Amino acid sequence: MATRIRLKRMGARKRPYYRLVVTDSRSPRDGRFIEEIGTYNPLTDPAAVTIDEEKALKWLQVGAKPSDTVRSLFSKAGIMKKFHESKLQK
Repeated sequence: MATRIRLKRMGARKRPYYRLVVTDSRSPRDGRFIEEIGTYNPLTDPAAVTIDEEKALKWLQVGAKPSDTVRSLFSKAGIMKKFHESKLQK
């Protein structure tokens, strides 16, 4: 099973709020997911991002591929740097 880390859209119309979820790559955007690892609210200034770093690193290490937007959020939070450093140590 190919897993992806991507955004699941929540909230009202014109008021988006996203959850970062780990899901099977074949499932729909707002469909079933395996685990929730964080939230993202782009409407606040600055955008509010909360990520469970341990869960994110665990899923990256077992092979989950982040979407482009999630990769950007992870980079800003420093998670991608920690992931690459842990790969180099092994």
